[in-house]
Order: sequence, then C-alpha cells, then structure tokens
Amino acid sequence: MKILDGVRYTKTDEWVLLDGDVATVGISDYAQSKLGDIVFVGDMTVGAVLKAGDLLVSIESVKAATDVYSPVAGTILEANAAVTAKPELLNADPFGAGWLARIKTANADELNALMSSSDYAEFRKG
Repeated sequence: MKILDGVRYTKTDEWVLLDGDVATVGISDYAQSKLGDIVFVGDMTVGAVLKAGDLLVSIESVKAATDVYSPVAGTILEANAAVTAKPELLNADPFGAGWLARIKTANADELNALMSSSDYAEFRKG
C-alpha cells in the first residue's frame, strides 16, 4: 500500500494535498485496491460549493459502488475530466493522474483535523 508523505488522509480513504489555498483531492491507494477495477467515475460540478463531508463524486468498480466525500469545505475549481473518461486512472495512479478534484478551500485549517501519512499508515494497519 502506497502512502505519500506530506499528504493528509481521511478515515474514509480520501487524500488531500494542499498548495496555497487549493486542495487536490483523490482516493487513497488502499481505497482503489479494495474497490478493484474502477469502471465509472461520476461527474463533478465545477463551481459547486461543498462543506467538509459533502458528497464529491460516486465511483463504481466491478466489485462495488462507493461515494467519495470532500475532506474540506470550499468551491470545486477543477474536476479531472481524464478520470471520468478513463476511470482506470484511479487504479493505475491514484496520487498522480488519478486525482479527482481541485477545491479552493474555505478554511485550510480543516486539514489539521485530517490524518498525517504516518497516522494513516497506523490507522490502516488496524
């Protein structure tokens, strides 16, 4: 299981990388491996305003369907059209080409409530 340093994680297996006030969000390597072959990523609405915990997007795999939640409050600046067109990018490169959305954060301090890479690694061991 790949876990990146400098990235924050949620207990529902989303990851967040903050650059200034823009958070790039995706699903963890653990999440994509548990889902199996991902075959569908729903649409995300650029300009949508989200609270932390709001539904970001639905994902379907050959095994299951799951919802991905926004780990931060803010406005969707960009949705990754590549993963909508090629959902398998989430399996191949969840931290790179498989990112889901870029969100202008309403409160960057929210990231402090999320798990560090070492905390997430410990969480996933259990």
